Amino acid sequence: MADPSSPVVDVRTLIVPDATAVQRVDRFVADATGLSRSYVQRLISDGRLTRGETTLRARDTVGGGDRLRLEVPPPRAAEIEPDAGIELSIVYDDADLLIVDKPAGLVVHPSAGHDSGTLVHGLLAHAGELGGIAGVRRPGIVHRLDRDTSGLLMVARNDVAQASLMAQLKARRVKKTYLALVQGSVAAAVGRIEAPIGRDPKHRTRMAVVRDGRASTTGYRVRELFERWTLLELDLVTGRTHQIRVHLDAIGHPVAGDPVYGTGTSRRGPDGLQRLFLHAWRLELAAPSDGHLIRATAPLPAALEAVLDELRASAADHPGGRLAGVP
Repeated sequence: MADPSSPVVDVRTLIVPDATAVQRVDRFVADATGLSRSYVQRLISDGRLTRGETTLRARDTVGGGDRLRLEVPPPRAAEIEPDAGIELSIVYDDADLLIVDKPAGLVVHPSAGHDSGTLVHGLLAHAGELGGIAGVRRPGIVHRLDRDTSGLLMVARNDVAQASLMAQLKARRVKKTYLALVQGSVAAAVGRIEAPIGRDPKHRTRMAVVRDGRASTTGYRVRELFERWTLLELDLVTGRTHQIRVHLDAIGHPVAGDPVYGTGTSRRGPDGLQRLFLHAWRLELAAPSDGHLIRATAPLPAALEAVLDELRASAADHPGGRLAGVP
């Protein structure tokens, strides 16, 4: 049983609707509260879920009319040490959600070889009060950006917000738009890449278009077209690892500055480029609290804008160097 002397942040009464079919109690509680199922199972294991005088187990079942009492303890401090030295640009902030403009070069999650200096370390220092994610006071990272990709990243402040954002991502209701400079002149002004992505059988640290991979879709529009490079606006319909980079390489237009995919020319990129030219530019999603539309944008970092300025200047000096502009 839970220690009765421990502080309780929330005591929730859950009533199973009359029309609900008999189901496992851990599944019902997770669906009813927005808490993750693994966290619910931990609460149940700690004796924090009762029906009347009976302490329930995760495998017990509930049906219509059952009345449950759930204790949710205050979130404990994260084991990760906050790092106030990590500079963050917070684009949107409310009680449920943060949207951060992540710089290139910043790793999102602590992992082997990255036990400090990550986005999560910075968020713990800069994001103010964070609610509990599975009982721990930490930010809820619901999607990822590669280390070398800059731009917008959603962060949940609490379990309910995390469940909402993950459900929106799964249902493809979050619109994620990127900007990328790619090698070559992309012929079609608008296009759609549909190709399955999986682990590269020849290089296990890379991803590739493979026959038995997961269905993946990327839409694109040409924004500016140069003689040897094209600036694209991309809609990430699915969210596979390295999806944009793999898809663009597969159609012969690898992302400029990509050290993993593409050719020697694309890896070097145009003059002045020192990083991957891929930026998560815009996000559209429903607010977890009331469903209102949230739109967030992050302008291209100055270093990437400078590369485009050089291409535009070169095109102005050599009119054949810029083939078209697309608003």
